[in-house]
Amino acid sequence: MAWVVVTLFAFATLAGGAAIAYVTGATAVLSFFAADSGRYLAILPQRVLSQLDVFTFLAMPLFILAGELVSRGGITKALIDFSMLIVGRLKGGLGHVNVATSIFMAGISGSAVADAVATTSALVPEMKRRGYGATYAAALTAASSVIGPIIPPSIVMIFYGALMNVSVAALFAGGILPGLCVAAGLFAYNGWAAHRYDHPGGADSDMPPLLPTLVRAGPALLVPVVVIAGIVFGVVTPTEAAALTVLVALAVSLFYALLEPGATWSEALARTVKNANAALERATILTGAIFVILFAAAIFGYLVAIQDLPQAINGLVASAGLGGTQYLILVMAVLILAGMVMDAMMALVLLVPLLVPAAINGGADPVHVGVLVCLNLTLGLISPPFGGCLMVVSATSGVKYLTLARAIIPMFVIEVAILLILVLFPDITLLLPRMSGLVP
Repeated sequence: MAWVVVTLFAFATLAGGAAIAYVTGATAVLSFFAADSGRYLAILPQRVLSQLDVFTFLAMPLFILAGELVSRGGITKALIDFSMLIVGRLKGGLGHVNVATSIFMAGISGSAVADAVATTSALVPEMKRRGYGATYAAALTAASSVIGPIIPPSIVMIFYGALMNVSVAALFAGGILPGLCVAAGLFAYNGWAAHRYDHPGGADSDMPPLLPTLVRAGPALLVPVVVIAGIVFGVVTPTEAAALTVLVALAVSLFYALLEPGATWSEALARTVKNANAALERATILTGAIFVILFAAAIFGYLVAIQDLPQAINGLVASAGLGGTQYLILVMAVLILAGMVMDAMMALVLLVPLLVPAAINGGADPVHVGVLVCLNLTLGLISPPFGGCLMVVSATSGVKYLTLARAIIPMFVIEVAILLILVLFPDITLLLPRMSGLVP
């Protein structure tokens, strides 16, 4: 009966519009009483704060700040022009540019929602102007935004690494090839759609000028180089890379401000400072929101540890005779369903500590599992009924949400198929971490 009351309380408060972090925290505290573990609440603050006192978490607000800086500094247009030079002359060229831009943006912001906003604003109107359907353009933009949190830097991977005590550097290295696999799947689908629906593009497409485009894109491409090369080759830690990325992002923002017609040093500097202040304010708000969720979820995690639930699940898996790969596929299915109705961060902190230990005990590599989980929960951002990226792209592009949700289904299926391939072939994920010495 006590658990029924707790469950009804959670649904009632969510239906009433309460923030999910507060609902989770209150429900977790009530769950202590339902589980007859109220005596443990006395040391709850100490336990929760010790869980959040992790040096790796420092990288998260820094990467958020860097992403905010570059998104306000004119970098998106430079990356779109650069992508146009590479794939713009192919059939369905702007669709390919859409995906390629997401690859480059992924190495800067680490956020699917941030990438979705930037590319939707810049590319969807242009694709419509050149003859693409608005629904298709918006769906492809939302689908390609999934690449953002998989290719480093990645906010969700920092989250996972700190939560499950897995090397963030190894997760970053492991995310590169899976992110490119997702991009390859979307390139293939866009190529098919271009011929199926006769999308524009081809050898006679207008191209941006070569040298000016390279000059403008060069500084923007420097940001992911600092992150990926520095971490993968062991030059810097993820936290140090995040701090360097902020400095590079500031310099790049100043560079683009100076490229504005008629801009003087003083005007460019004033514009950069203004953007930096706005970025710092936004990063502070986002960081605070994330840590509220972390705090609330840590309460629930403490209860899970007290009740020995991971060990119980491990016993159930052993008694059911599930092999490592079979159980991992089951976990992926559960997380996909959870991602359809839960926030990605909340699903990560609530479900991963319950489900993942049994997979690792069954022989799965912690880095491989971590990358799969991060990709899986990111897919929740484009899956109805509550896909965050779908909502953002719908609001920004003007395409109705249900129309967009239907149009993205083929791309979502392709990305789920790629996830299954990565489950079955762990060497794809582990190749770069092994080559860089981050995993044995």
